[in-house]
Amino acid sequence: MPLSYEEAMAAVTAPGQRFEVGTAVVRGVETKVFVNAPLTLREALGMAHQRGDQPFLVYEDERWSFGDVGRQVAEIGSVLVNRYGVRKGDRVAIAMRNYPEWVTTFAAVVSIGAISVSMNAWWTEAEIDYALEDSGAKVLVADPERLARSAGPAARLGVRLVGVRLAEGAELPAGAERLDDVLVAGAELPEVEIDPDDDATILYTSGTTGQPKGAVSTHRAILQALMGFGCRVAGEALRRQSAGDGAASPAIAAEPVFILVVPLFHVTGCVAVMLSCYLGGAKLVMMYKWDPGRALELIERERVTNFVGVPTQSWDLIEHPRFSEFDTSSLLSVGGGGAPAPPELVRRVASNFGSGRPGIGYGMTETNAYGPQNAGEDYLSHPTSTGRGTPILDLEVRDPDGRPLPAGERGEIWFKGPHLIRGYWNKPEATAETIVDGWLRSGDVGRIDEEGFVYVEDRAKDMVLRGGENVYCAEVEAVIYEHPAVYEAAVFGVPHERLGEEVAAAVYPKPGATLTPEELREHVAQRLAPFKVPSRVVIVGEALPRNAAGKILKRQLREELAGAGAS
Repeated sequence: MPLSYEEAMAAVTAPGQRFEVGTAVVRGVETKVFVNAPLTLREALGMAHQRGDQPFLVYEDERWSFGDVGRQVAEIGSVLVNRYGVRKGDRVAIAMRNYPEWVTTFAAVVSIGAISVSMNAWWTEAEIDYALEDSGAKVLVADPERLARSAGPAARLGVRLVGVRLAEGAELPAGAERLDDVLVAGAELPEVEIDPDDDATILYTSGTTGQPKGAVSTHRAILQALMGFGCRVAGEALRRQSAGDGAASPAIAAEPVFILVVPLFHVTGCVAVMLSCYLGGAKLVMMYKWDPGRALELIERERVTNFVGVPTQSWDLIEHPRFSEFDTSSLLSVGGGGAPAPPELVRRVASNFGSGRPGIGYGMTETNAYGPQNAGEDYLSHPTSTGRGTPILDLEVRDPDGRPLPAGERGEIWFKGPHLIRGYWNKPEATAETIVDGWLRSGDVGRIDEEGFVYVEDRAKDMVLRGGENVYCAEVEAVIYEHPAVYEAAVFGVPHERLGEEVAAAVYPKPGATLTPEELREHVAQRLAPFKVPSRVVIVGEALPRNAAGKILKRQLREELAGAGAS
């Protein structure tokens, strides 16, 4: 008899199991935790380095073993402490595209008790200046493009600059040094005592207004999130085994190989993908930049099993004109998060990738990417849900006054667990607004059904309030994506004199397809109530704008629509 989700979770978290659940007091709040989690990232990463010659990183034609990575981590840690005077609690910033040195620098920083500050690689000089000053970074490790962009801010703030991947003879900004020139071969990682609740990372949230906020996570929070991902995998494997297909399941037998298609400065790339592979012993294939054709080549060449990105990237793979020419049979999981996945995409993934199972997760910077997850048969039967959580994760839907609502009712989704950030760097007021008595306010509108499936229906601030009716943009987008000519879509509210707001949509058609606003409105009108049909539609000729996390920039679209001739 197949195990239910609840039975499988109870089995893998029982006393004596790897994912045994107990309780601990975290910042004064009693919290459920995985009792067997490593205490610090230094401890966990050190264990990973003992894998020696086992392959870890693949970048273009470079191949790094766990031993190679461990040696450079120790050498960078030694340089930071002995040359640049970095001490426990100091901040070290990283500004580069996805290179192996991003991984080794990050691991070195957290292993010496310092705090890694992830800089968005798309930032302008002014944005870099803000984050360096806000975090109080002592050292910045950067690639050539970011090094040049950081020279002015670093000079103003007295930040030491270290460059990686610099061309031979390339001119350096004043005071900057090459990482290769300062590393001492065979240097050992300096000793330091680290507490599980010491700060480990600052990741800046993208934000929709004002300056970004630095979300601070502790060693405990990151490791508990990673254990949460592992617990989910173990529970799903047990369910498949109980159904009779576990022994022969390729999802259990295959050696995991992930492809990194999202930035490492984003929580999904850093925690959900990179650190999951680092601590779990999986090979990680790194891309110079997102290119669906190149991704298909690497999936075939490296026998990639797991693809974690934003929904648009899954669309990009399926819609690539040469998709059928590549062998994608190794893929066992195709999914990610960062935005809702339309049900049509879930169906397309399930039918186009052979044994590849569609999946999605609902997390954010403030949760270290960990939250409810949905995959496989559950996802096909509940394609609009982001799934269910594991036992350390408490979820509630609350009304505007913070009162819990019963199953099925819409409200703001609140999280509680040991994986949450401790707050925002130097922003106590913002922290108090977001974290209340150990619970994190997501800012997302949704509901939880009787089975525990979570449905994220919109950002609270992006929901369209049209003449007193709530219009959930994700619901309208899901219907728009069912139109065969649609490649990308975004729904949002624009001001309306009488209604307060009206529903607007920006749509990017598939290459070669034609679509008119009238056709799109008719398509939606056949499926949704009249007040949900977009009254303003713009058909665009290029991909919709996105931030580095892959989220569509609806504010930018709203501003552009105000000056465009939308129908």
